Amino acid sequence: MNTKPKPAAGKPSGGPTLKRVLGLPSLVAFGLTSMGILSVVAVYGAGTEISDGHLPAAYLAALIAMLFTAHSYGQMARHVPVTGGAYAYASRAFGQPVGFLVGWAMMLDYLFLPMVNFLLFGLYLNSLLPGIPPQLAVLLCLLAVGLFSVIGVAWIKKMNFVVVSASVAVILVFVVLAILNAPSLSLENVVRPLSLGDGGIAPVMAAGAVVAFAFLGFDGVSTLSEEARNPKRDIPRGIILSTLFAGLGYTLFSVAGSLVAPEWRTIQNLDAAGTELMQAAGGDVLMVVFVVVNLGGLVLCGTAAQMSVSRVIYAMGRDRILPSVLARLQPRFRTPYVAALLVSAVSLVALLITLEQAVFMINFGALIAFAVVNLATIKVLFFDLRKRGWVGTLRNLLLPLLGFAFIAWLWTSLAWFTYLLGAAWLAVGVVILVLRRGRGGNLLALDFDDAAHDDDAAHDDDVTGANAPSESADGARIP
Repeated sequence: MNTKPKPAAGKPSGGPTLKRVLGLPSLVAFGLTSMGILSVVAVYGAGTEISDGHLPAAYLAALIAMLFTAHSYGQMARHVPVTGGAYAYASRAFGQPVGFLVGWAMMLDYLFLPMVNFLLFGLYLNSLLPGIPPQLAVLLCLLAVGLFSVIGVAWIKKMNFVVVSASVAVILVFVVLAILNAPSLSLENVVRPLSLGDGGIAPVMAAGAVVAFAFLGFDGVSTLSEEARNPKRDIPRGIILSTLFAGLGYTLFSVAGSLVAPEWRTIQNLDAAGTELMQAAGGDVLMVVFVVVNLGGLVLCGTAAQMSVSRVIYAMGRDRILPSVLARLQPRFRTPYVAALLVSAVSLVALLITLEQAVFMINFGALIAFAVVNLATIKVLFFDLRKRGWVGTLRNLLLPLLGFAFIAWLWTSLAWFTYLLGAAWLAVGVVILVLRRGRGGNLLALDFDDAAHDDDAAHDDDVTGANAPSESADGARIP
């Protein structure tokens, strides 16, 4: 009888491993790139219209609400420092079958998020160079992202800094020019869009539900735990800081936009409000610079999303839920190249769908992952590890409950088509789960003992490791 223990899921079992090269600045840059700093322009028109000119207030409301969920991701990343994000956290809290379904739903978000960037890249490049058909631009972007995903984070982190810096520079230049060229600059015009307005809180909160989707992508930082040099310290900080910086950048941009166009109804095309505002503040030069920088941002945002989903697929392959070939790493770059190439192949669907259809699918998967991570934080930290007291109750119960409540409210803003497609996707996941068990496949109990993961385990009194008892996915104590 073979008594050789099976390799534990949730961490490497020998052979090549992901390369630990990321520090806190790189993680923050990755989070900002995943969200896309200039993505504020994508929902500027719709958010302004719904809030009746009070878009900055809507962004502040969305930022505060999203920070609750970012906090939950940070708490779980500190206690479950392995790749996989919401998949790993749900597995730790509720067992691997639930974790698989959450990861499956999250893949819907991550698979379609690159497609959104490919489609936007095609539209923007075609607007700058009309001779290039949008579909050809989509294909070029897809190929570039596939290459970058195989090269890995060691190279991409340098490009992230360049694009993030350029995006921040564009926003700052826009803000300065908006102040200089504002039709009427006064403290009242600055404060007014930050207030509730005549309609009260309802329009602002309704717009907050729309602009909250500009924050989708911050959770991608949690999938890099095995590529961070100090995951238990830097992953939580990277999640919170990238969310905070993005929200403040969105708010600053929208305040500047309200100065350039104090009466939002004068904007001729709300769908293209970003380019119109850039032209109003800095003329054609600023508009062209904005489009070029945005194109670079879309490539790296697509890369960040593809890297995130490939690591979720890698984790599932390593845990033997999906075929183990998906857990193969490229020897030189130590990246999950098979998973990355699979995502590139699936992304060819971007040549056949519309931008609206892709956005529908992203929202469903992201909100499932966000909701479950909030619940997982309560289950693992408050109930399993009994981190209570007044501070623990606040951090591990009340804040995650607020995060869950906001995500539940966001569900009410989704289109009916989203529920239909999302339910079909989950049904496919259930079939895979049943077939996996029916063919004798074992869903392993995940071992999240993180003592071997990074050298700060002995110094973190919040994490179970070599010096303290830990728990298995079903809550049993492991000595």
